[in-house]
Amino acid sequence: MTKHPALSPGRVAVITGGAGGIGLAAARRFAGFGMQVCLVDANAEALAGAEADVAALAAGGAGDVLAVALNVGDAGAIEALRGQVYDRFGEVAVLMNNAGIGGGAGAFDHPDRWRRLLQVNLWGVINGLQAFTQAMIDQQTPCAIVNTGSKQGITNPPGDAAYNVTKAAVKSLTESLAHQLRNTGGGRISAHLLIPGFTYTGISGPRPEKPPGAWSADQVADELVAGMGRGDFYILCPDNDVTRAMDEKRIQWMADDLILNRAALSRWDPDYKAAFETYMGS
Repeated sequence: MTKHPALSPGRVAVITGGAGGIGLAAARRFAGFGMQVCLVDANAEALAGAEADVAALAAGGAGDVLAVALNVGDAGAIEALRGQVYDRFGEVAVLMNNAGIGGGAGAFDHPDRWRRLLQVNLWGVINGLQAFTQAMIDQQTPCAIVNTGSKQGITNPPGDAAYNVTKAAVKSLTESLAHQLRNTGGGRISAHLLIPGFTYTGISGPRPEKPPGAWSADQVADELVAGMGRGDFYILCPDNDVTRAMDEKRIQWMADDLILNRAALSRWDPDYKAAFETYMGS
């Protein structure tokens, strides 16, 4: 398998939301490649366990791992983090803006939840980009920036407008980032939108065991590494229930709502139920 040049021994990855789930799974992969890793998370207790876990895999042990507890929605804390990472390791090859929370709200309720999700899921990504991108460009070395999105930010299923909005914004932001980076600093930094499917992590609340239809965080991390190696921008992950082909058809239907001027979110509208089922079965 071809690996992205940023995923090389001795290089450095910064991962927010790194104390569990997809972030920790990616950190373990990167440490296994001989990279040095900075883990960032708001959960200090979980972060300590993740630090020990990754250090056990790192070539240099604990010396190759930096763990920092902070809230990614705090721009000043992220700015300070950049200084800590460069003082400790001297560079950043991979920035993975992965921190995210759930528990959102509908379109016109729970404004407190809206603010909390926007601060972490969107501003956490913006703060990471503002703090690290120019410094990575100035290195003049091959690098990568990964932002974790969601299929919900593309197909917009009803039930949690706040979460969907944050992930739709991350998609738009990352697309703009990719275009800007292609035309900046010789195009040495690639951008990638990681789009997990149904994945067994803690974001949707504790579950006693992995549902049969869900992928593990390790499977998503493997897909991330493979997609980066292929040079994919959209790293669209299937799961045990939904294939790539099914995802593509659902995304096309969503785009056709606009093109055909159908009802918004027609996939979930009773008037289109039969048409959608016929379309998916064709």
